[in-house]
Amino acid sequence: MSFPDAVSQAWHMVALSRNLKRGGVRKVMLCNTPIALFRGEAGIGALIDRCPHRNYPLSEGRVHHGALECPYHGWRFAPDGTCREVPGCAAQTGEDARLRADAVRVFEAHGGIFVALSDAAPPQPDLPPDFANPGLDHFWWEQGTWKGRAFDAIENVMDPFHTNHLHHGFIRRRDKRLPVNLIVTSHADSIEMAIEQTQPDLGLMSRFLEQDRTRSISRYYPPNTVQARWEGEAQLTLCVTAIFTPATADTFTPFARFSTPKGALPGWLKQAAIRMFLAPVVAQDRRALERQHGVMEHFGHPQFTSGPGDILGNRLHQLWRGEALEPSSDLPVKAML
Repeated sequence: MSFPDAVSQAWHMVALSRNLKRGGVRKVMLCNTPIALFRGEAGIGALIDRCPHRNYPLSEGRVHHGALECPYHGWRFAPDGTCREVPGCAAQTGEDARLRADAVRVFEAHGGIFVALSDAAPPQPDLPPDFANPGLDHFWWEQGTWKGRAFDAIENVMDPFHTNHLHHGFIRRRDKRLPVNLIVTSHADSIEMAIEQTQPDLGLMSRFLEQDRTRSISRYYPPNTVQARWEGEAQLTLCVTAIFTPATADTFTPFARFSTPKGALPGWLKQAAIRMFLAPVVAQDRRALERQHGVMEHFGHPQFTSGPGDILGNRLHQLWRGEALEPSSDLPVKAML
């Protein structure tokens, strides 16, 4: 799978800030490109993971006086890729473009580290609503690297119909369904699905973590972000921003940011409860996406048939490819979830 320009030229989250301490070096993958992240005294650098001298992986090096040092011959590179020093040689290296490492753009905010491989990306990542709202409690949940395609993970979280079966008992039940209205709204640069219902879902997570939910909205912000919002009659009850970073053609790295209203319960307790109830759901999705990808690999390519529940049609893939949608609101669809 090759990545469309709308994906390869965008900002992507690649790591949590807490996992890159001062003096630390970390290798990450983005769109089949290995990157060496490092944190020096002046901040974070992101270099293509290849020393220009003898193509040794820079991610195996160390930070020395704010520069990333290649462990093969000791060449040292500043965050902008400038070769600061070639140990043992008296030559001035800073002005010699031949000696530079390839630097990529990096941005750090709200506990996340973002990288853009292209200058075509905007000045900084465009983050969805409430991502940094100080009136909410926030925590990150790093998911590791999964087998499968990032796009299939996006489609998974935008699809409510799999939850009755794959997540039976945790989110919804396959044997006890509730009537809902599904309302799809297309925007030029995103798409959302609202689920309106008269009572919360019957799974354990909804029964224990929610009281008065009447509406939930999942919105895809291309190329890599889905934000799901659960709303009660008076206020937001939970907001989950899921970022699916394409690591390679057949792996992706998901990050989830959970946001809840400040209240009587401390943030650490809410975090523990959410993790406890969601851990099996995350494991189920991970297995499902890996198995789905295994079938696609065996047959050489995906062979999807759309059914009555696939009310988003091809619009997710249009946005993934960088195409704009015609703004519109679909007629409500009655369903049993």
